[in-house]
Amino acid sequence: MATVLMCRRFPRLSRVTAFSTTAKRKAERGSSKSKKEKPDKPGAAKSGTESGATIRLLKPQDYRVLYNPAAYAKGRAGSQRHVDRDGSQALGDTLTGPGTVQAPQTLPTASSQALSPVRSALPRPKSSTLLEQTIPATPYQEGAEKEKREMHNSKEDPRTFQRGRPEYRSLSCDSAEPAEPLPAEEGDSILQSVAGCEGSPAALTDYFLKLSHLPAERRAALAPDPRFGALCQRAVTAVRLFSTPDLIRVLKACVPLGVPACHPLLNACEAEFCRRAWDMGLEQLLLVADCWRCLDRSVPSYLGILFSYANLHWRDLTLPQFVQLLYIIGEGRRSPADLAQKVESTILKHLDAFTLEELGAICLGLFKSLSGISDRVMRRIADRVSLQMQDMSTYALVNVLKMLRYTRMDHPPLMRELGKVIPARIPATNIQGIMHIALTYSSLHFFDEDVLAAVATSLPSKVSYCRSKDAAKFLWSFGCLDYEPPNEEEFYSCLIKQLHAKLHEFSKFPEHLLTALLGLAFVKRFPEELIDFALREEFVQKTRGSKYELNKDLFTLGKTVEIECPTYQGSRLSPQLCQEFAEMVSSFAEREIYVRPEILEATSLLEGMLGGPEYVKSHMLLPHTRSSDLEVRLAVDGRPIPFNFKDPVAAKKLEGMGVSLTDDLMSQLLQGRARVPRQEREDAAGAPCLGGALPAGATSQAEPRAGRWQPREVRLALQVSNRNHFCYGSRRLLGLHCLKRRQLRLLGYVVVEIPFWEWFPLLKRTRSEKLSYLHYKVFCPALLSRAG
Repeated sequence: MATVLMCRRFPRLSRVTAFSTTAKRKAERGSSKSKKEKPDKPGAAKSGTESGATIRLLKPQDYRVLYNPAAYAKGRAGSQRHVDRDGSQALGDTLTGPGTVQAPQTLPTASSQALSPVRSALPRPKSSTLLEQTIPATPYQEGAEKEKREMHNSKEDPRTFQRGRPEYRSLSCDSAEPAEPLPAEEGDSILQSVAGCEGSPAALTDYFLKLSHLPAERRAALAPDPRFGALCQRAVTAVRLFSTPDLIRVLKACVPLGVPACHPLLNACEAEFCRRAWDMGLEQLLLVADCWRCLDRSVPSYLGILFSYANLHWRDLTLPQFVQLLYIIGEGRRSPADLAQKVESTILKHLDAFTLEELGAICLGLFKSLSGISDRVMRRIADRVSLQMQDMSTYALVNVLKMLRYTRMDHPPLMRELGKVIPARIPATNIQGIMHIALTYSSLHFFDEDVLAAVATSLPSKVSYCRSKDAAKFLWSFGCLDYEPPNEEEFYSCLIKQLHAKLHEFSKFPEHLLTALLGLAFVKRFPEELIDFALREEFVQKTRGSKYELNKDLFTLGKTVEIECPTYQGSRLSPQLCQEFAEMVSSFAEREIYVRPEILEATSLLEGMLGGPEYVKSHMLLPHTRSSDLEVRLAVDGRPIPFNFKDPVAAKKLEGMGVSLTDDLMSQLLQGRARVPRQEREDAAGAPCLGGALPAGATSQAEPRAGRWQPREVRLALQVSNRNHFCYGSRRLLGLHCLKRRQLRLLGYVVVEIPFWEWFPLLKRTRSEKLSYLHYKVFCPALLSRAG
């Protein structure tokens, strides 16, 4: 039966040939040898067979999503300066990060059918096309955009939890508190009287309180009024004469009065509160901190005193005071290290007594302050939320998801319940909330088509409210999960259009453009003008100055365009830069990937089966995809072809080398916790191709003549897969690994999967069983037909 391929075109959008429906895309992922089952729902992986194998997919135990955006820069420990991009998964999900121990190294494949290259690519765009759009927006434009933007009110929505208990009234500044309005004429009378008398601190306090009760339009007119300026100046002069309660009332009145955060009166109040803090009570300290938050004023010195005070009086904290303190910690974006242990024990102590909104506030505070939290505490919070999710506001629920994503902890009951509750809520959720929902699914590698389809359906009508960050995260999330929704053309076109509209933001936030373009590349979409902009020298230099590690993302994007867009004529990464990135990747692979026990065992067995180390090469065929391959070459008659002649002495050292697979090591392997000490090992396969993969028929300068691609030769790329290459509890490959398999096929390789659900259980079986399995994988008759 003939298969019809369709290629759709967007303005300046290169699109690799793709099927038009999600169902056809699933078929594309299928095996050429057997029909691939529909991707499993999370937590319900099938025990299907492939090529006669009867080993069932093991249920992951203690499964953890591996994420570290800085792994290549600093090796295992990562870099302290490269912080999480709001939890995004920026390609680091295949690497080992702090607190994790399993580093994925290869991707499995089920299909060897080559994909068509990009059908057409327009000529290089004129350099002025997008540069004109990078001119910073004027203050007027930025103000207009801000008015249009749909977002949570940063001063109100995070404070919903305060409505659940009356105790919060004494701890917080409620700007929405109803009050008797003051007639405008009385306001004029007050301001007139200020000029006529000095006024005592008590009188000044009364003036501020009364003026704060004026109608909103009258309050807005106070700022330029010289009489109000005189009142503020008198308060500054007398600031030390105020009693603490009166000074708090003045500060509280400044909130509805809209006093600017940099006003001299607030400067004087901050200095005075810092001076008095140790003589104040915890309730007063929390109330003042809340006022500073409502005034949008950063007060690190005051907060430092508050946290020290709370640390000394921790046993005296009531439940509302504790929640309010965590709220303040989050809004201050500062996590006191000496409080971490106390915070955890207090959460566990009051866990059943917290309201659901308070749980959301706690998670938001921990998330905003980048506070670590143990798996035990996060799991207990998730347990409770999963049982009462229906009664929880979407805002509080999203805050719990943020923290779940930050801790990178799987919790199937919560995610399954979320899949039932959240789709119906998405149309009424604002764009940032929807973004965080989608990002949680991708960050935790949890695939739920109902949720993703609901997100995609809701997005086009809200896309104008997307910041550059939001658009990037949506594209990343869908690309990471390799999902194209039913409305894929509308979904992608509106987001790409939004990227163009927000192009001026990428100079300040270059990480968002790379995140977006990689998400698009995963699903074979290449907007050429945006790619050209991202690969220009001036933009590359901006990524160098970013606080995030963006080298690996640039490398992946640049080499992907080189392989998948042969007619692309825009900017490219320089060869020197590509070599630098490749060397960085190679260094990491030597330390963390090639020494993994499952890789070493497969390499050793293949060498013994094929005739020696010259018949197998363990390296990265595509360094920009950051995972390893076992390369084998076969003649058309099935005879192995020797090609790995680099350093034959070192190669002989590897001959017969295996891994001692103890019960403990096997247990770690199956639970995703395997580690082996770094071994002093010369690379018999030589260094990987530093420039990335080569087209069929081309030869790397570093490769000897005997290693050239021969006519009618089959090159196998064996993939020893890892569970973190797949969506949680399923056999659905993540976007990065789909991209790698696709590119290997485009370069003429036949991809052979050695999936973890088959290989890991075999590691504890006899040598003959393992050899038999590998023999079938390598010498499958269907593979030889590729040379025909």
